[in-house]
Amino acid sequence: MTHFKTEIAGRTQNMSANAALQRASMDFLRSSAKAQYSYNFHWMDRPIIQYPQDIVAMQELIYDLRPDLIIETGIAHGGSLVFSASVLAMLDMVDAIEAGESFDPAISKRKVLGIDIDIRDHNRAAIDAHPMRSRIEMIQGSSIDASIISQVREFAAGYKKVLVCLDSNHTHNHVLEELRAYAPLASSGSYCVVFDTLIEDMEEGTYSDRPWGKGNNPYTAIQAYLQENSSFEIDSQIHERLLITVAQNGFLRRVD
Repeated sequence: MTHFKTEIAGRTQNMSANAALQRASMDFLRSSAKAQYSYNFHWMDRPIIQYPQDIVAMQELIYDLRPDLIIETGIAHGGSLVFSASVLAMLDMVDAIEAGESFDPAISKRKVLGIDIDIRDHNRAAIDAHPMRSRIEMIQGSSIDASIISQVREFAAGYKKVLVCLDSNHTHNHVLEELRAYAPLASSGSYCVVFDTLIEDMEEGTYSDRPWGKGNNPYTAIQAYLQENSSFEIDSQIHERLLITVAQNGFLRRVD
């Protein structure tokens, strides 16, 4: 794998210098976002509303980091929670195989914590009925409400290795407040992944039915947050390697 990963770095550098490929990837992102491409996919029978490339990138990140807690803002249909829980379940299996031990697959110290301002009844029921439910916890409320932030921090206090994913309201102010509240919960060497930075690269008027758009989105929030916090840096290698991602410049690695 060391040689394989070295080759990836070389290919990524070549792709970054390929102007035609860069234009093609951005053209695809703009066109596919308008076509609601991300709504075509589900994970273990729950809509995940993510690009396949980002799903693969998150699997790699989770496996490499081996977190015991993943915090996610934005639940929607629960597909991302189920995805994260299923990768954590695989980590439990890997740990057991490596240790030569048996384990109860329904019991795990690893958890996914999801926060959403409105967990709709039919989505909650589907998540409650899912085989991955034992690894999932949910909190209903605004992710930037002081009481919700307090609950999340209290929950996270019992875990050592934490990965954070922000994917709820995409306005600048909301994401900036989420970054201030939750990015510090990411453990050293781990990540805070901010989705939908792509909004900044979309044409004017693309999100006329939403409160976010060019100049007011997760990307601008990241830029503001990095100005006030030196604990994180953008891991550009991830989005440069993916080419197709809604989280360009959104993979923030904690460096302190």
